[in-house]
Amino acid sequence: MTEVERIGDQSQRAFAGDAWHGPSLMAILEGVTASQAAARPFDDAHSIWELVFHIAAWEQAGVRRLAGDHANLSDDEDWPAVMDTSEPAWEQTKETLRAGHKKFQDGISKLDESRLGEPVVEGLATVYVTLHGIIQHTLYHAGQIAILKKATGEGRET
Repeated sequence: MTEVERIGDQSQRAFAGDAWHGPSLMAILEGVTASQAAARPFDDAHSIWELVFHIAAWEQAGVRRLAGDHANLSDDEDWPAVMDTSEPAWEQTKETLRAGHKKFQDGISKLDESRLGEPVVEGLATVYVTLHGIIQHTLYHAGQIAILKKATGEGRET
């Protein structure tokens, strides 16, 4: 297995696979309703929905950076507002997350191994550090989502 393949494998495990650390992002999101996703059980904390938008934004930024764009996200791009909290909107949000992750995975799989040590874009970290950073970012926020899911009542034993 090449290093690029290993990075792609780690990305997929974090997102929807059999991850060493525990449940993947998609496993954590399983069973979360729109109401739970929009809830704010802690003051000054993002909702599950906002975190999902944020994760998707940074995977998309990774795709853009692999293509040579600096992808400096505005606040609105980084933390998009949740405008519709209906179940269909939540399902669409998760589908957008899945589709964006597929593009991220495709970008990794097409990557030439020789680029790993180069800056992803001039003035930014290497491709290697960028890809691992996005994977770590996903896992960091997946942990937050797991806590929020428990705080909204999902996963509690009765």
